[in-house]
Amino acid sequence: MKDVHSYWAYLVLAILIFTVFNAITGVIKKRIFTDKDLRLGLFTLILSHIQLLIGLGWYFMSPWYKALKANGGEVMGDKAARLLAVEHPLMMIIAIVLITIGWSKHKKKTEDTAKFKTFAIFYGIALLLILSRIPWSNWF
Repeated sequence: MKDVHSYWAYLVLAILIFTVFNAITGVIKKRIFTDKDLRLGLFTLILSHIQLLIGLGWYFMSPWYKALKANGGEVMGDKAARLLAVEHPLMMIIAIVLITIGWSKHKKKTEDTAKFKTFAIFYGIALLLILSRIPWSNWF
C-alpha cells in the first residue's frame, strides 16, 4: 500500500500543478471557463481524495502510527519521525480540505475569472502545503 500511495502521489502532484497553472493563466488571460477547466478541477479533486483514502489506509498500518501510539513523546522529539507521523498526514488532510472547499466555492461563482481565481487560490494554497510536507528524502 505504501508503494501505491507513493506512486499515486506523483499523479496527484502533476495534475494539481497543472490545474493551478491552468487557473492562473485563466485569470491572467481572462479566458472563458470551459468544460475542460471544470473537468480538470474535478479530476484533481477526485485524484486527491483517492490519494487521501490510500494514505489513511497506509498510515494506520505504518510503523510511524504504531510508534506514535507507543511513545508519542519520543516521536514528537524526532524531527523525521514527527514529519511522517504527524506533520505529513495533518498537512495533507488540510490541503485536501482546501481543494474540496475550492471546488465547492467555484460552483457558486458566475463569472469566469472568479471561477479561475477560486481554483488558483484554494488549489494553489493546497499545492504549497503539500510541497511543504512531502517527505522528500523518502521520495527519491
